[in-house]
Amino acid sequence: MYSLYRLPATEELTDNKLTEFITKHSAECSFRYQRLKDAYETDYPIFHEPLKPKWKPDNRIAVNFAKYMVDTMNGFFIGHPIKLQVEDGNEDVQKYIEFVDQYNDQDDNNAELSKICSIYGRGYEMYYVDELGNIGITYLSPMDAFMIYDDSVLQRERFFVRLYMDSDQVLHGSVSDETEVRWFVMKGKLIWEEESKIHGFDGVPATEYSENKERIGIFEPVLTMIDAYNKAISEKANDVDYFADAYLEILGPKLEDDDVTHIRDNRIINFDGDTERMLVDFLQKPDGDTTQEHLIERLEKLIFQISMVANISDESFGTSSGIAMKYKLQGMSNLEKTKERKFTSGMNRRYRLIFSNPVSGMKKDDWVKIHPHFTPNFPANLQEEAEIAKNLEGVVSQETQLGVLSIVDNVQDEIDKMESEQEKLIVDPVVTKMFDGGSDGDVIGTEQ
Repeated sequence: MYSLYRLPATEELTDNKLTEFITKHSAECSFRYQRLKDAYETDYPIFHEPLKPKWKPDNRIAVNFAKYMVDTMNGFFIGHPIKLQVEDGNEDVQKYIEFVDQYNDQDDNNAELSKICSIYGRGYEMYYVDELGNIGITYLSPMDAFMIYDDSVLQRERFFVRLYMDSDQVLHGSVSDETEVRWFVMKGKLIWEEESKIHGFDGVPATEYSENKERIGIFEPVLTMIDAYNKAISEKANDVDYFADAYLEILGPKLEDDDVTHIRDNRIINFDGDTERMLVDFLQKPDGDTTQEHLIERLEKLIFQISMVANISDESFGTSSGIAMKYKLQGMSNLEKTKERKFTSGMNRRYRLIFSNPVSGMKKDDWVKIHPHFTPNFPANLQEEAEIAKNLEGVVSQETQLGVLSIVDNVQDEIDKMESEQEKLIVDPVVTKMFDGGSDGDVIGTEQ
């Protein structure tokens, strides 16, 4: 289903080998990635079927389950932006990652990268130092780049290849290894540009993110079902047209052309003579409506069942309790947890590489102090959550208690705010006078 580009650590990346990898990548784009891209953008095989004769209805309807599943899963996974928690006492690290993330619009980058992974099963993130001397982060589709690994069990990154076409449809690209970036152009053969650049990162300046270990997109396993659904619903629309424009069968009299035109235009049939031997009726196709409906319903059910993405447009979602809702979203929650682990691994590499560049001004090992926190976008029932949190008081820690509430994005920040509010109440002279003493400064309850 997926492929890895492998090159032994002892083997050099020659021109022939690089050309071989590019050719392999081009084939993968044509036969797999382009199909997934088309599905997300509502370009399905139904639109490319041979045309039917002009006298036959030829409806082409596509129900874009692929986009629905990707956008639903993406909203569930990263609808709430990823929160980065830094260990206490590392204000410099906190300030720097806030700057880097804001500088690169990283919340949007993360969301787009997550969407790419849901479509193709994998996506890439590339790092560079821009003209202002700041570290830049950008995302790439697997149609525009690929990673070359070594052949070890650890699958260490060796080269990152980025590709793009210019306005003349000439292929250009860059190759990044652990120390430098080189650029090339394909003009019959691979031609290297003389200029190369030291990138300053301690490793290949790119990271591969994946939807799952197999690198399978969220709708890829059900793509054939989506195609079958589109075909079935298109044929159903054709049958409706057949019914609305059925042939009129007139047996007995011989009609002239003018008579046929009169009947067609005026919708009136009037014959003289022996009408007992005359038959006037509409020709109808055999009714396959029930069979079609069964097929459409079964396909729709299987699409959501196999993909494990919930059909949140189902009317039953609106009347479900919090527990019932979580059961309905269990499959999608499992997918989210898998993706969360893969994303965490990618983000660890992101900040390890960024902190390794002298431009960052950070210590190389400071990245271990950063902990990403994901918040699945469950439909919130605040009343139910509040009751659960209240019942947990004295049973679990305050941190765990507050973690139940979906409105609390960062539990530690909330605890700090609560402690700060308590301190303000203690030092407030009005509050002190109300609760700790009388008008003359005597403490309530003490003997005179």
